[in-house]
Amino acid sequence: MPHIVNRFMLGLFVLSWLTTARSELVAEDLFAYVGTFSAPLRDVLPTQVDLPPGNGRGIHIFKVNRETGALVAVGDYEMGTSPSCLAVSADQRRLYSANETDRFGASKEGTVSAFEIERSSGKLKLLNTVRSGGAGPTYVSIHPSKKFLLVANYFGGSVAVLPMLPDGRLGEPSDTKNDEGKIGPTKAINAPPGSFAFSGHDRTHAHMIESDPSGKFVLHVDLGLDRIFVWRFDDKQGKLLANDPPGISLPPGDGPRHFHFHPNGRWLYSIQEEGSTVVLFDYDAETGRLTGRQTLSTLPPGFAGSNFCSEILVSRDGKFVYAGNRLHDSIGIFSVGSKGELKYVGEEWTRGNYPRSFSFDPTGRFLYCCNQRGDNVAVFKVNRDTGGLDFTGQYVPVGNPSMVLFVDFGKEP
Repeated sequence: MPHIVNRFMLGLFVLSWLTTARSELVAEDLFAYVGTFSAPLRDVLPTQVDLPPGNGRGIHIFKVNRETGALVAVGDYEMGTSPSCLAVSADQRRLYSANETDRFGASKEGTVSAFEIERSSGKLKLLNTVRSGGAGPTYVSIHPSKKFLLVANYFGGSVAVLPMLPDGRLGEPSDTKNDEGKIGPTKAINAPPGSFAFSGHDRTHAHMIESDPSGKFVLHVDLGLDRIFVWRFDDKQGKLLANDPPGISLPPGDGPRHFHFHPNGRWLYSIQEEGSTVVLFDYDAETGRLTGRQTLSTLPPGFAGSNFCSEILVSRDGKFVYAGNRLHDSIGIFSVGSKGELKYVGEEWTRGNYPRSFSFDPTGRFLYCCNQRGDNVAVFKVNRDTGGLDFTGQYVPVGNPSMVLFVDFGKEP
């Protein structure tokens, strides 16, 4: 009998050890990659679009504690080309960066880079770098077909489609579209009283490009034109095709910057950089038609002065919308009604200066805010019942952070 008891106790010990070991392994399997604005490397890039040069070192790499949300630096991939926006492949094996420059060889174009991710360490290995189809690429996303990378070139006022090759490298653009139209005024229709938030109404500025959930349509915004464009997408040739309707205009001067689909795919929320507004659109997935239904301020009631909006995200459960405010340095929080309509709940200070973007961790329990001019990433715990953000006390020093992206090796592709 003692032998049986001893074997039983040994079995419990081994099971407990394996469970703990697995838990620790999973905790080490979640990585965060922070894109930054970075100074040009000598003899590589003598200049860049986003001046003055940033404080970042390129792409900063962290391990994430799943329980506390803490980030621990494990290295960086040095780049002097301001890799300000990142995207990861569905199998978590490759990472892509939009390099916000205007110098590729002799041409005045930006670049996009492809990397292989080392599973054990999270380190990046450069696969290749190609031209982006315009100056100052500021946004990249992956089409649902997993065959194409979509690029928005802010300073070039163009969007491009790049083939993703079987080995992860990028091909030359299969299509490029230059934005055309009437530039909006420097004073936004919906700007707060006393606002001097004049940013992108000097020319065309493509700021974001992303597919709808089905992959049938691709949408992109041009801040200078105050317009959201809608394209039919040919996923065989990688072409953007004219759609009817071709898109929708926002109020003059308001400057659409980013958008995010609700999980149901029927509602789209657009944030306007200079107007400091969020607009709810009904989205027709059969035709790509957008119909505006609600407009409200991203700022607290009674606010006056200048503000530049930045990021917009819908919570994973679709119950809340979060809107970034630069200069006010806050994240506006809105509840989502039964028909998609928004109600202002409150705002949370970002614990830093100029929140350029923010992201949820894979579980949606934590929100990470990139305070661009504060040189830090601040970590918040998300209250899923109220939508509130509770600061965890965790600051992570990163020079001019622009975007944080998560790669979860604990999740099967």
